[in-house]
Amino acid sequence: MVVVAYGGGVDSTAMLIWMHQNQIPVDLILFADTGCEQPHTYEYLPIMNGWLTAHGMPEIIVVEYVDRNGDRLTLEQECLRSGTLPALAYGHKKCSLKHKIEPQEKFCNNYQPCRDVWARGEKVVKYIGYDAGEGRRRDHAIVYDMQDQKYRKEYPLIDCGWGREECVAAIKQEGLPVPGKSSCFFCPAMKRHEIRTLYHRHRDLFDRAIAIENNAKPNLISVKGLGRDWAWRDFVSGDMDQIAWCELFHELNMPCGCFDGGE
Repeated sequence: MVVVAYGGGVDSTAMLIWMHQNQIPVDLILFADTGCEQPHTYEYLPIMNGWLTAHGMPEIIVVEYVDRNGDRLTLEQECLRSGTLPALAYGHKKCSLKHKIEPQEKFCNNYQPCRDVWARGEKVVKYIGYDAGEGRRRDHAIVYDMQDQKYRKEYPLIDCGWGREECVAAIKQEGLPVPGKSSCFFCPAMKRHEIRTLYHRHRDLFDRAIAIENNAKPNLISVKGLGRDWAWRDFVSGDMDQIAWCELFHELNMPCGCFDGGE
């Protein structure tokens, strides 16, 4: 029984291509939807499903986190209800464990083919899409993987030496568009240029991210906002001021001296 954890980004897309090229049978492909993914990720899912179907592979099954009452709970709803930021803003990965890993494991726990494998005393094989430049992530997980009684983890991109360039090349060779970065639209790991893009292309989502930040503000002590030691609202406000000054200097034919910080 082979299960693929699909994230909707470059690495997991390339991994499925690699698996097809190497004739590795895939039984189940799971995508955990936090309810807050970037628009380009949602747009890519039907594109990828089209490729999978054309190559005789199963379509992606979307799983979601539900609360104890069986109601859908998105990460955004959870943050607003609790008056907190995503766990990553505090230096933890609890949000990923709860809204990504847990829904996939819950699905497998109730999926009869997986249950049959475990009943035989065997392990379900789970493929993880870390590229060759992320070996440290596998190294960090190896202790937990060895202790896992239900799953045997495979990291094929690391083993075959596919880095980001090889992954992108494989995707393009298949005639697929290269997927955008997979993350929530208010992920604390987003870089400044990604926040700018969100502000200009999806102002509604940016405003929702700021609503989460403002809602959590009364409860923040050491953390200042979604940037951990800085707030998104302050960055964008300052960024707009800088652009205004830059335009003024341009009109006066003078250099403004602005520096983007390499992001």
